[in-house]
Amino acid sequence: MNAPLRIGVLGLGRAFTLMLPTWRDDARVQLVAGFDPRQSARLAFAQQLGGVAHSSAEAVCADPAVEWVYVATPHQMHAEHVGLAARCGKHVLVEKPMALSLTEADQMIAACQQAGTHLLIGHSHSYNAPVLLARQLIASGHFGAVRMIHAMQYTDFLYRPRRPEELDTAQGGGVIFSQAAHQVDVVRLLAGGLVERVSAVSGRWDPLRPTEGAYSALLSFAGGAFASLSYNGYGHYDSDLLMDGLGELGQPKNPQAHAQTRQRHAQMSDELAEAQAKAERNFGGSAYQEAAPQPPQSAQHFGPVLISCDQADLRLTPLGVEVHSAQGRQFIAAELPAVPRGEVVDELWSVGRLGQAARHDGPWSRATLEVCLAMLTGQASPETLRHQVPTRD
Repeated sequence: MNAPLRIGVLGLGRAFTLMLPTWRDDARVQLVAGFDPRQSARLAFAQQLGGVAHSSAEAVCADPAVEWVYVATPHQMHAEHVGLAARCGKHVLVEKPMALSLTEADQMIAACQQAGTHLLIGHSHSYNAPVLLARQLIASGHFGAVRMIHAMQYTDFLYRPRRPEELDTAQGGGVIFSQAAHQVDVVRLLAGGLVERVSAVSGRWDPLRPTEGAYSALLSFAGGAFASLSYNGYGHYDSDLLMDGLGELGQPKNPQAHAQTRQRHAQMSDELAEAQAKAERNFGGSAYQEAAPQPPQSAQHFGPVLISCDQADLRLTPLGVEVHSAQGRQFIAAELPAVPRGEVVDELWSVGRLGQAARHDGPWSRATLEVCLAMLTGQASPETLRHQVPTRD
């Protein structure tokens, strides 16, 4: 069957805005239905994308034209909406983080198993072409075992416009729920997946933004590899300077972007104005700017990642993998997707049309969530990490 995968969307906010170039420009998918509480977003969905704008999440999931439901609602709604889609017999792609608790993750997996539907989680940056290429190189055995991984990222996350719940850890706010999901997924995929120990600290340095804005963690893996993860979202240094000046979405980055973010934040009058500013820059908002269709010039990324193996060090770049070994420096180019985040559709297509097993399935992403929750508490051991699963090559 070569017909496009028919997608119904729950939530037309920031996550959907970032995925829209993928849904719009990849011929393997078709947007057929959508819902968002904002009327402006629903109208834009119908007028600009040609899909049916429904008045509720229930109506999207019940729509017979919908084959896959893309859950892009706020984090605290993921479990409810995955359960709803499963009860309607729909396959589900849910945005990271998968859920806010392991209980919710268990419920989501069980709901899809009982319904006989597929559950995938993404986008996380472990889908990115250079990450997948690095995993292929590691799995080949040519460079020996992975011994150490270093991943770091410095962004302006905490001072971008936020809704109040995005600054409340209990409701899924802060950088561990929203950003560690990327880093943990990347290093788990590269190191084999099976985290055995976690030691972590996090920082809450702005009392007016009372959630985690930074963290450092050390993950120990089965087989002896370990990974150090660092993230700072307070908007001063920009680690994209170390990624050829390209931003997370693979496009040239203004070196003054972080300073401008903090300057705009300083002009916000209150929480309501900030939440409104976020809504207006998303799909259907007055400040929304549609990206022009174009093939990506580089892959998306999540900051510098360096992998130490027995025979070489591998550095991820926006274009591929840089190999440093006794033979010198070698660059291996990644096969870039035809559209941004086309790697997500690659996996959707392989599952939905080719009948292959998913890499980013429910158990995989539950394991990533388990590590992120351990980072919030500060530590975990083999006795407490009970949901880890290996990387599927």
